[in-house]
Amino acid sequence: MYEGAIQDLIDELGRLPGVGPKSAQRIAFHVLSADPADVNRLAGALRKVKELVRFCTSCYNVAESDQCRICRDPRRSEEVICVVEEPKDVVAIERTGEFRGRYHVLGGAINPLEGVGPDNLRIRELLARLGGGTVRELILATDPNTEGEATATYLALMVKPMGIAVTRLASGLPVGGDLEYADEITLGRAFEGRRAV
Repeated sequence: MYEGAIQDLIDELGRLPGVGPKSAQRIAFHVLSADPADVNRLAGALRKVKELVRFCTSCYNVAESDQCRICRDPRRSEEVICVVEEPKDVVAIERTGEFRGRYHVLGGAINPLEGVGPDNLRIRELLARLGGGTVRELILATDPNTEGEATATYLALMVKPMGIAVTRLASGLPVGGDLEYADEITLGRAFEGRRAV
């Protein structure tokens, strides 16, 4: 639609996840009208993240050194590992302030339709960590969707013979939600996970 550099920018922005053609165009024109210092800061941040950020050698969370800040923290328990799909899931759990163990980031979930099998995830690395004998509980915190459930089931089958307790995050009704809008699976899980008050 446009020509030259502006269309190139729109095209590149449109390749980002969650950014459609209209959003890409809005962002491109925002960049065009922004102060050059702001644009240089954005470009610098993009370059810096590609140069400095890598994956933690222990848990595969994002890090700027060999280990992430969570793996370096001696106050975190090594007896409990929480398995998540992506680094953004670590941030979500950390915001709760409820978990004081370690993490393992799989790098996705089993999804045969997309060609993602167990060998495409960091499952071998997880099993190697569990082989050390210090882990007593593995918390499966994969997404509550078909792919996350398949991944959790696969991991549970692999880990249970090792004598490690395997638990799954509870799922159910969101705060502020209405029962009439809940799907059958969510409502069923809410009944399964009910507790005394």
